[in-house]
Amino acid sequence: MWRCFIAVLLLAAQAQAQGNATAYEALRVVGTQLGRGALNHVVTITGTRGNPQPEKWKIVLEDPQGRGTRQLEIADSKIDSDDRPNESTVGSAEGAIIDVARLNLDSSGAFAVASHTAEASHIQFSTADYTLRTDERGEPIWIVTLLSKSSRPVGTIYIGTTRGTVKRTEGMFAGATMEDVENDYDDGERTGVISDVQRKIRRTFQRTQEEARGMFERVKRSFSDFINRE
Repeated sequence: MWRCFIAVLLLAAQAQAQGNATAYEALRVVGTQLGRGALNHVVTITGTRGNPQPEKWKIVLEDPQGRGTRQLEIADSKIDSDDRPNESTVGSAEGAIIDVARLNLDSSGAFAVASHTAEASHIQFSTADYTLRTDERGEPIWIVTLLSKSSRPVGTIYIGTTRGTVKRTEGMFAGATMEDVENDYDDGERTGVISDVQRKIRRTFQRTQEEARGMFERVKRSFSDFINRE
């Protein structure tokens, strides 16, 4: 298990040290070229076909003047394009602004946590798609979708960026979540409805979630510290 930890951490370190930019580095470009105030209006950050990091990041910003949103593409340490996307495509920005001060997990760290979760679920993948947005409670969350060599989704991991909690998976552990684990009881007794196989899956998920928290402690990175280090 510790060999797995070390291997994933090395991958994350290599991704951070060389190759394509991480999400934090893309945000720094926005803050440098548009001013730090722009970072208070981030709605979503997305990147596709990361290996492990994508070639470009798309960052949707709320227009502070109430004129919808604007979509930036960040590549090669600069803003590559600046458009106003169709609202039906990106959705409403209301209540969806990411509080960047609460970010403790860069995309390189999200990759490390997702990779470990995939290995625990015996999932093999080639590239990763990333989305950073808020959840229904307004908490910033990474959604990492793992893709096979043929670009077929093989699993998705939802990771809280503040504490690194794996909140949900799709296509892995039969979709078990912590809520499933907690509801596997009825007045302190096993319900008997859930099969032994399902219980084993949930135990594996719970153990993996605990390991993910340990991984998070090793790869966590405060965005506030990162941006103020310039």
